[in-house]
Amino acid sequence: MPLQLYDTLTRSQRAFEPLEPGRASIYLCGLTVQGPPHIGHVRNWINMDILRRWLQRSGLQVTFVRNVTDIDDKIIARSAAASEPWFELAFRNEREIIAAEQALGCLAPSYEPRATGHVPEMVELIERLVAAGHAYVAGADVYFDVRSYAPYGELSGQRPDDMQAAGDSVGDDRKRDPRDFALWKGEKPGEPSWPTPWGRGRPGWHLECSAMATKYLGPAFDIHGGGLDLVFPHHENELAQSRAAGDGFARYWMHNALVTMSGEKMSKSLGNTLQVREITQQWRPVEVRYYLGAAHYRSTIEFSPAALDEAATAYRRIENFVERALETVGSDELPSVGCADFDTAMDDDLGVPAALAALHTIVRDGNSALAAGDAAAVRGALGAVLQMTSVLGLDPRDWASDAASSGASADTLDVLISVALERRADARARHDFDAADSIRDQLAAAGVTIEDTPDGPRWSVT
Repeated sequence: MPLQLYDTLTRSQRAFEPLEPGRASIYLCGLTVQGPPHIGHVRNWINMDILRRWLQRSGLQVTFVRNVTDIDDKIIARSAAASEPWFELAFRNEREIIAAEQALGCLAPSYEPRATGHVPEMVELIERLVAAGHAYVAGADVYFDVRSYAPYGELSGQRPDDMQAAGDSVGDDRKRDPRDFALWKGEKPGEPSWPTPWGRGRPGWHLECSAMATKYLGPAFDIHGGGLDLVFPHHENELAQSRAAGDGFARYWMHNALVTMSGEKMSKSLGNTLQVREITQQWRPVEVRYYLGAAHYRSTIEFSPAALDEAATAYRRIENFVERALETVGSDELPSVGCADFDTAMDDDLGVPAALAALHTIVRDGNSALAAGDAAAVRGALGAVLQMTSVLGLDPRDWASDAASSGASADTLDVLISVALERRADARARHDFDAADSIRDQLAAAGVTIEDTPDGPRWSVT
């Protein structure tokens, strides 16, 4: 079965057919850098990183673009409140984004353009829209004429008559319709601005992505991604202005669901965020990646520390098997073993939950092979597990330094289990087998499996 993706525009699952054979193009809406990233943001990156890796595994060359919105109302407001230049605040937060991206194992974008570096492309797009009758000038501002584009509302499934006024310019009586949105905003005192045929000013939020996507991927490209909260108005407006200008724009629209806390969307404005730099001090980055990538991308994640702990335990099962298998059979000439259930799950709209179930089945089989001393079966399981974890960005070999520097939690676990095993060995030495079995059972209840080998007991998290 070819890869099937759920397309927000058609509200259906469609076979993915790239515009150009052998290649795939993806545009992902990046962050507005008014603050550091939280785990709601990085879920989006991880979902799209998994998509990118799966497309590459399927033999496609992928061009992946993620923008940086480095000029915006929120950036200007925050920089003014902090009495620092807007570009200083934007750059500092951009660096945090890059650090978080690297920490969580996301492949670097092919291009990561900044909005402020693409004003000429934005001006050109506005000129095309004005010439086509889809935009109009009002002083130094330029607005998109919503009523001029009949399909407006098709992405979000709304009728224009049911929409509220555009939030970027509420109350502006120069607009032909309250729903018209700003393509260009005229200069205001103390704000950054750029010269245009209509006077100095700065770009509207929606305009930026249309200009940058077209610059790097062409007038038509394969996939546009983003969070579910961007469907309207941001992506609706991107689609309208790009197609009104004559560009085909995105052929598939993919939107991931949100990370919530107490049922509310995670956002800076609500103050219910968990910044990446904070959460990776409590859990290893690879465990955070596993947690955020394990749910289907269109399913909401309700954040809880207990759920992240469960995800960490699940990842350690994989990690422990790989470590033991590599010790047993080595890494040379591992077979290239696929897993049909994994492949089927991934081709079904990136069904990561089912893919992980297939992965953990192979891990259990591999552990059984280790216990039985079946080196051939261990080698086959290891080859399959490494292929699957590579697609998910979870290959333990890539996270070896993360495991080595995971801090006191891993070290403490190792010490505590070692102490328990010493007590068990003492009990067996004095033939107190009831006490030895009790220690083993207590460890098993805590998720630790003990395997007695000629070289002594080995343990694994199960």
